[in-house]
Amino acid sequence: MAELPAPVAAAIDATNRGDSEAFIAAFAADAVLSDWGKEFAGREAIREWDRSDNIGRGARFEVLGVEQEGGLCRVAVEVSGGGFNGTSEFAFRVADGLIARFEITP
Repeated sequence: MAELPAPVAAAIDATNRGDSEAFIAAFAADAVLSDWGKEFAGREAIREWDRSDNIGRGARFEVLGVEQEGGLCRVAVEVSGGGFNGTSEFAFRVADGLIARFEITP
């Protein structure tokens, strides 16, 4: 299994600790989060998603596998909490030490 890039590990760890400030700090100011096709652009929009769908719902992520493909990091996760529960795939693009894009697919 490949290693998680530092900002990806930080976002996952922050979610599991319930630390919204650390979660948001892992993202670039102009990052985009795509949750099953619904896009949230910029830190403030991502903060709202975090409140409504992530830490605000008690989400926890268990990493099942990691693959690196060029600049793309794919992470298989088991999600639990007060929202979606089940397996999902996360895809991250990292630039300048921060998450530039985070895509969630079923």
